Amino acid sequence: MEKQPNQLLWHGIFLLLVLAAIFGIYKAVQAVDYTWRWERIPQYIAYQAEQKHYAEFDGTVVADKGQLFLQDDLGRRQAIAPKGSQLAEGDTVFLGDTLDVQLSWTAGPIAWGVWVTVKLSLVAGIFAILLGTLAGLARLSPNPALRNLAVTYVELIRGTPLLVQIFIVYFFIGTVLNLDRFTAGVAALAVFTGAYVAEIVRAGISSIHKGQMEAGRSLGMTSAQTMRYVILPQAFKRVLPPLAGQFINLIKDSSLVSVISITDLTKAGREVVSSTFSPFEVWFTVALLYLVLTGTLSFLVRRLEVKYARSN
Repeated sequence: MEKQPNQLLWHGIFLLLVLAAIFGIYKAVQAVDYTWRWERIPQYIAYQAEQKHYAEFDGTVVADKGQLFLQDDLGRRQAIAPKGSQLAEGDTVFLGDTLDVQLSWTAGPIAWGVWVTVKLSLVAGIFAILLGTLAGLARLSPNPALRNLAVTYVELIRGTPLLVQIFIVYFFIGTVLNLDRFTAGVAALAVFTGAYVAEIVRAGISSIHKGQMEAGRSLGMTSAQTMRYVILPQAFKRVLPPLAGQFINLIKDSSLVSVISITDLTKAGREVVSSTFSPFEVWFTVALLYLVLTGTLSFLVRRLEVKYARSN
């Protein structure tokens, strides 16, 4: 029986390596002649915005059951929030005067950039799965036209840079079809990712033994039904890890849509840098947020893999 490694020892070695890396980063930061201003960053993630309420008519401040109101001679009333107001009972207020000021948490540009990145990646990922699955099936089709069309699509997209494809989709196809920036960005990312998904799907289907198709046909199912109910579910379990890797790349590749003025996380980071003049703090924050997004996706995929492993 093979001897198992000392778990405690190797966990300790891992911890020492992490601590050494942290110490190295700390010493590198100390060596850089730069004044760190991390206190500038939180307000660009979330901040308390002032919301002022103004008097809608001339009147006098009155109290009723512990609540302040602005009341005019006609009996009209407008509520005044006790917090954020310096008015007292009996004060005279004129039309347009400030009644109270309320503070409410508001998402900053970096938080909005995260939301746009998530939405962009999610929508593009859904279309990439659909397009990639169809292209992957076409790669295995006995029809030469479908097979050659799928090969051309995959090789053309994989052989050209995503940045060039974004420009072509937005400035050429988008102009002809009158597409907005977000739609053009989604289309470019979906088409690009779909080409890689197609190869993953093709490899996954090819890995399933041919006897599975024959077994399905022997049960009276058509080729399409066998592919849908027998082959694809088995192939999906096998291609889940490479698909997860591809969608992690999609999240990072979405940063390129900033070139067509979509305010994703990367573009939001550039705008904040121009406002704060704190490039290192901003880009470290942006990198950390990308890491959180990709790490969350990796965690969900691992949970899905465990679930499918148990179902087997």
